[in-house]
Amino acid sequence: MIVVIDSNIVFSAMLNTNSLIGDLILNSQEVFKFRTCNFLATEIHLHWDKIQQVSKLSDEQLQESKRLIYKRIDFIDERQIPKKYRIIAFEMVKDVDIKDLVFVSLNEYSKSILWTGDKKLINGLRAKGYQNVLSTEELLKLRLAIERKKKL
Repeated sequence: MIVVIDSNIVFSAMLNTNSLIGDLILNSQEVFKFRTCNFLATEIHLHWDKIQQVSKLSDEQLQESKRLIYKRIDFIDERQIPKKYRIIAFEMVKDVDIKDLVFVSLNEYSKSILWTGDKKLINGLRAKGYQNVLSTEELLKLRLAIERKKKL
């Protein structure tokens, strides 16, 4: 199952690879195939100093954390996403958070599930009838259900 990851999820995972979010990314390869846009790497680069301050990790530790997380994610050039998916995404995010346009358009294009920790985005999308979005807790429940089913 393809899961599109947005920036706040990757930020959180980098800050603590031993967290629930870190575990989901690092230990779900049997269940999920993670994907994101190149825009995410740009955001990480732009906010690197802030991430480093918040993390209290050395630059080397944070670089290693980023490497581990990135290794589990396929990065897609958002320019590859056809215009029709960007238009659909624009209608979904224009009054929620326009910066999430690339993630929602990739999600539509990939016919996948968007994983975000942004409650405003989740609620805004669901208010418009968009159901292909999950919180961390919901993704964990889905992983557990899929793993249980595989064992049967």
